[in-house]
Amino acid sequence: MTIAKVSSENFEEEVLASELPVLVDFYAEWCPPCFVISKTLKELAEEYEGRVKFVKVDIDENEELAERYDVFSVPTLAFFDKGELVDGMVGVIPKEVLKKKLDNLLDGKG
Repeated sequence: MTIAKVSSENFEEEVLASELPVLVDFYAEWCPPCFVISKTLKELAEEYEGRVKFVKVDIDENEELAERYDVFSVPTLAFFDKGELVDGMVGVIPKEVLKKKLDNLLDGKG
C-alpha cells in the first residue's frame, strides 16, 4: 500500500475531515531516520487498511504545516482523530510501540 503525500492544499480534506483516524508522517527527503521508519509505516498501513489512514507530509514543501503542528525534528508522527491532534511521537519508533498506539487510537484512548 502506498502512503499518500499530503500538502497544505489538501491537509484539511485528507486529515482533518477524515472519518478514519489518521497517522501523519512529517518527514524530509534528506532525513535518514525518515527512510528507516517508512518501511514500518508501509507495513502498518497494510495491517490497518480501512481502519486507520496513513499520510505523509514533506516539511520542506509544507513549512506552514510543520510550524502549525510544532514539528521541530523528523520523523515526527502525529495522530489525528475526528480532526483533532491527539498525540505525537518523534524519531524511529519500534513497530510494536506504534501498533499499541494505533490500537489505543482505535479504542478511543488516544
